[in-house]
Formats: sequence, structure tokens, C-alpha cells
Amino acid sequence: MPTELDFPAAIQRSPFRAISALILREIATAQGRVAGGYLWAIVEPVAAVALLAIVFALAFAAPPLGKDFALFYATGYLPFALYLDLAQKTGVALRFSRPLLSYPAVSWIDAILARFVLNLLTQTVVIALVLGALSGLATDRLVLHPELLAQGLALAAVWGFGVGVMNAFLFGWWPVWERLWSIANRPLFIISGIVFLPEAVPPPFNNWVLANPLTQAIALTRSAIYPGYDVNWVTPLLSASIALIPLAVGLLLLHRHAPRLLHEM
Repeated sequence: MPTELDFPAAIQRSPFRAISALILREIATAQGRVAGGYLWAIVEPVAAVALLAIVFALAFAAPPLGKDFALFYATGYLPFALYLDLAQKTGVALRFSRPLLSYPAVSWIDAILARFVLNLLTQTVVIALVLGALSGLATDRLVLHPELLAQGLALAAVWGFGVGVMNAFLFGWWPVWERLWSIANRPLFIISGIVFLPEAVPPPFNNWVLANPLTQAIALTRSAIYPGYDVNWVTPLLSASIALIPLAVGLLLLHRHAPRLLHEM
């Protein structure tokens, strides 16, 4: 089995082998010094959902949909957490894999794809565990529509990837952006419809809330759990197409400036 020193040589020149090796390396090193290892990458967000669901359940008498506030909150928080985790983890991919990017067998796009794939799979497991547990505990009778759930989560993932690739450039080119981006996501948590229904927002602010792609991803996810929830205002194809803009711009900028960013990191 290759050690970390001969790791790049073991990849050879296949991009799929490089991405697979980078994924295995991250699993081994990201939580390697913590008891339980990479299991914490799954346990922590599951615990966060449970804790915040309890807090909001105590603060509000009843959720806007159904009877179970934990389920209502989870269907809002999980798509948002998917976007946020992908955008942040993809954004720091070059920094995390910088020691290996000096080898010809590993490129900057391999590092970005490896981080995206691994964290997408991790968040998918988290979502499955949380929704599976809540389906057994919820007082509401669940009628899951997998196609709507897939659309909602896919929209959140596309935006997470697009913003993450753009962040991968901006975090290196303008380091202060990492702090500014973290600050900007705090109000985004509030205005994305995690703890309320966007249709309840009065005009003229409702137009801005409904146009938010994360609001649409959350609404699609909720429509998969609550059959009576009408989301005919959601435009998933248009929202996903717009996410391709930061993705394309980020890829072009990285293609041109990645060597300089890696040298200055």
C-alpha cells in the first residue's frame, strides 16, 4: 500500500485515479487526529440538525407546514447545509491539496473535483440519515416524492459547486474574501426560508426571496415531503443555469491563474 510519500507516483496519469486517491487521502487526513476519524464528518451535521430543531421547536408553537417542527426545519436546513458545505470545502481545495499539486499527475481540477465528490457523498449520507430517522419519529405521515427531493438537492449542489469553484479562485487571489463570504452567508441563512415559508413574505421583499436559488432548492425539497405544498413558482432549470455562470468564470480564472495562486499560498 503506498505511503503518503510515494502517493503521487501511485496515481500515474489517470485523472480518475488521481481524484480517487485524493478522496482517500482526505478521508485519512481530514479527521485523522480525532477519535472516530471521518465518522465525525457525518455525526457533527446530524447533531447540529437535531440540536437546532429542538431549539426552534421550543421557540415556535407550530411549524408553517405539518405538525412536526423537526421535520420542517430539517427540510430547510439540509439543502442549505449541502450548498454551504460544498461551497466552503471546494473553495479551500487548492490550499488543502497544495503539497501534491506540484506533481504532474495531480492537477488543480483533480483537487477541486475530489473535494466536491467526497463532500457531496458525505452530505448525501447525512441527509439520508436525518430524513430516515425523522420519517420514523415524525407525527406527520410522510409521502416522499424522490424526484422532487433529487431536484431540490441537485439545485443546492449545483450552486454549491459553482460558488465553490469561484471561491477557490477568490480565496487565493483576495484572501479577505474568505472572511467576507463567511459573513455574507449569515443573513443568507435567515432569508432562504429555512424557518419560514417564502410565500408568507410581504411584497416587495417576496420577489427577492422567491428569486433566491437556495429558497427554491429548499421549497423543492419541502414539496417532496409535504405533498400539498405548491411550488409552481420555482424555476429549477433557470436557477441551475444561472449557477453555471460563477462555475464557468471560476474555471476560466483558475485555468489562467492557478499556478500563481499555488505559488503564493
